[in-house]
Amino acid sequence: MSPTRADSGQPELLDAGQEDRVRAVLALGGVPFADLPDGVQQVRLRLLERMADGRGLPRNVSAWAAAVASNLAMDWHRSKRRRKRLEERLGSLRGAEGDADGGEDVRVRALSVARGLEQLSDAQRQVVVLRFHADLSVRQIAQELGVPEGTVKSRLHTAVRSLRTVLHDVEAV
Repeated sequence: MSPTRADSGQPELLDAGQEDRVRAVLALGGVPFADLPDGVQQVRLRLLERMADGRGLPRNVSAWAAAVASNLAMDWHRSKRRRKRLEERLGSLRGAEGDADGGEDVRVRALSVARGLEQLSDAQRQVVVLRFHADLSVRQIAQELGVPEGTVKSRLHTAVRSLRTVLHDVEAV
């Protein structure tokens, strides 16, 4: 028997653990905390759409949900880049800019990792988050993204090397 929502009697699409994983993948993908509930809802919506199309539940709902969350995070970054370019254009007309700085070692390291993730390509960021946070295997990532395992391994290798360089630079400072 599948879990149900207490208030509606409808089956739960994602259990609590899967929702936590989706939130974590979105957060690691750079989605702001305030937007995480919307991201979880988007994953549920895509699962409902999949079921409505007659494709049923994926074999591994947890892996599928993590991959969808990763794609949503990439979409968020694309949208953010478009907004940023627009703000830069508008800012150049107004002459306004801002910057923030952190002090503690932990915050500096966290910011460094976040900046390192931002420097990665969308594809590299996606495999890093799916591998190291969603804890998917290379094979699962390849299946969910529809790419060869070698491509996943290559993206991971390049991304990890880039992150090491960023973190090493921070250690030297």
